[in-house]
Amino acid sequence: MSERTESEERLARPLIQLAKLTGIATSYVGMSHDYHEIEDDVLVAVLGALGIDASNDAAIKQSIRQILDERHGRLVPYTVLHNVGSESRVLVNVGMTDVPSATITLENGQEYQGEILPDAGDGSAAYLVDGQFVVTASVAIPADLPEGYHTLHVTVGDRTEDATLISAPAKVELLDEMKQGHLWGWMAQLYSLRSAKSWGVGDFVDLANLLKDAKRKTGADFTLINPVHAAEPVSPLTPSPYLPISRSLVNFTYIRPEAIEEYKLLGAESLSEIRELFTSVEPLNDQTEIVDRDAMWHAKMQALWIIFKAGRTAERQRAFADFCEKTGEDLEAYATWCLCYDKWGAAEGTPDNWTHRFTKDSPEVNALREQFPDTLNFYRWLEWIATEQLDRAQKSAREAGMRIGVMADMAVGVHPLGSEAWWYPERFAKGATVGAPPDMFNQQGQDWSQPPLNPIALNRTGYKTYRDMVHNMFTHAGAVRIDHILGLFRLWWIPSGHKANDGAYVHYDSDVMLGILALEASRADGVVVGEDLGVVPEYVASSLSSHGLLGCAVEWFEQFDGKFRSPTDWREYALASVNTHDLPPAAGYLELEHVKLRERLGLLEGPAEDFERSAMAEQDAMISMLLDNGYINKDEAVDRKTHEADIIDAQYRALNDSPCKLLAASITDAVGEKRTQNQPGTNNEYPNWRIPLADGNGNVVKLDDMFDRSDVQHLAAIMRNER
Repeated sequence: MSERTESEERLARPLIQLAKLTGIATSYVGMSHDYHEIEDDVLVAVLGALGIDASNDAAIKQSIRQILDERHGRLVPYTVLHNVGSESRVLVNVGMTDVPSATITLENGQEYQGEILPDAGDGSAAYLVDGQFVVTASVAIPADLPEGYHTLHVTVGDRTEDATLISAPAKVELLDEMKQGHLWGWMAQLYSLRSAKSWGVGDFVDLANLLKDAKRKTGADFTLINPVHAAEPVSPLTPSPYLPISRSLVNFTYIRPEAIEEYKLLGAESLSEIRELFTSVEPLNDQTEIVDRDAMWHAKMQALWIIFKAGRTAERQRAFADFCEKTGEDLEAYATWCLCYDKWGAAEGTPDNWTHRFTKDSPEVNALREQFPDTLNFYRWLEWIATEQLDRAQKSAREAGMRIGVMADMAVGVHPLGSEAWWYPERFAKGATVGAPPDMFNQQGQDWSQPPLNPIALNRTGYKTYRDMVHNMFTHAGAVRIDHILGLFRLWWIPSGHKANDGAYVHYDSDVMLGILALEASRADGVVVGEDLGVVPEYVASSLSSHGLLGCAVEWFEQFDGKFRSPTDWREYALASVNTHDLPPAAGYLELEHVKLRERLGLLEGPAEDFERSAMAEQDAMISMLLDNGYINKDEAVDRKTHEADIIDAQYRALNDSPCKLLAASITDAVGEKRTQNQPGTNNEYPNWRIPLADGNGNVVKLDDMFDRSDVQHLAAIMRNER
């Protein structure tokens, strides 16, 4: 037996066969090329999270039979993918002498008029279901079927079954400006960028100004921002934007009260109250140590309630009602959850907490909605206003001439007790969380606490949850970055009661999910970037490229066997950057801030001296690459402290020599910031996602004149490839 392959004896075991039948990987190869076989108890627990009984030999045998019977017993799969412009065949389970027929109802409700030709089964590979032999036939989906989410009706004899037919482009076409060159933009953490009119935290008006000034003053065509998914309604607010309450809705704590249209209807007394509330948090804009979201929201929420109670014109009320109807059940889920959180306290994991005691249909929940109709409507209204202001920011970007505008960031999952998981429990696996196996950065693995979407439920519902989420994100942005895009191929599931390194990969239908991304991006004339860093199989990058989706090329990660690759050898279909939010800014990295921080926080597995030596070896290799390719000279390579700014410039000049279609510069690097935004493996040990923007000397950097700074203009000139 090869040490990287499961033995025939293991593969013959019913438990292994059941796991593989349901998309669970029974072994994997880690980042260090170390081979692992998944223990039985983990496989049993992961199967249980999928709702499949593997508790004993008899249960395993019965589960295998049930799965195979269902697959062969259905006429057609629940979800079918078709590529526009190519004929495709859909397999149909029929009797030995049956010939299927099919029709298609288009997304708009009209009947497709093209011809759908059947092929009869050839009688081979028959399977016995309920005493009847079943064979495989097919129907042909014509090449001219338009893109969209259609319904395929398949009939065999007196039986008819439907499938969701996703007709998607084979790939996302590059924007015209990217076909023969590239576009560049900025990376920024919105909450960290304050202006004189912020309430202590960057907001959607700041975002609009950021986008406009980035284009007009630097020529950038996009800004990648942190996720702005929905958050809790009351303090304390979760700092991490990657643990949202709902990915389908918008974080209303980013609202600018004074930019709400109803603000103009306020009387003198209300205006005075709001100005006093603003004055109480205005000093937070000069805070350089930490972003205080809770103080901000305590004041801002009171101001928003005043504006909400002032009422709306008839026209605005109609617009609000239209928004509520369009957003539908997702809005009701979130608003109801916010009301419960507001009145009954934080969502917690204790058995007596309301998230466990009540469901959306509980009489107690309905009674609360009836008792506080104004508060419930307030949370609906907040979501409407937040969506308006985010949309306005994207519109401002386009009007300023930005080709892309907002590059939105999609988190991997949602809070385990958030509105999505509470309102729609059937969408998620029960008894497992998402994370990552051990790697060089996190030697114990990672548990992100988020419940994974159930791939079986996704398939049975035509992937509607995922379709709606991607569509919603493209309504507010010109590009979407998918955090941990490996999750569209496979996710590391950690069963309850197990450690992060004691999990298994569960596979998803990446072709369908990438097809959805291609369809939504095509409709929005947008771009998709997949964060494909870490332990990622090689086929993921090639699959992304074949679908026209960009991966990520991070300069500090573009290395192999201790050597850094020349940027000319990077992938074409990628967003290129020097660093990420999980690394210190360029200056901090050169000064080994990541080594000092991990030692201070006790995150090192071995002696600090060993980690520092390895970090210096990595830095030496980077310097060698820059020197060998002519980005720096020998004096700069030797005296790094004196020439730190030159080395940072060189790293950014190198991006322009890559074939990558998008290039990104970090705002933190532009102003000289040295502190990292997030230190993986920590929670409150480090102020993750709470670092306000400051320069290298610790002075606050305000958005108002940020793009007029000479250091920002200098980096922008490099990104424009001005020598």
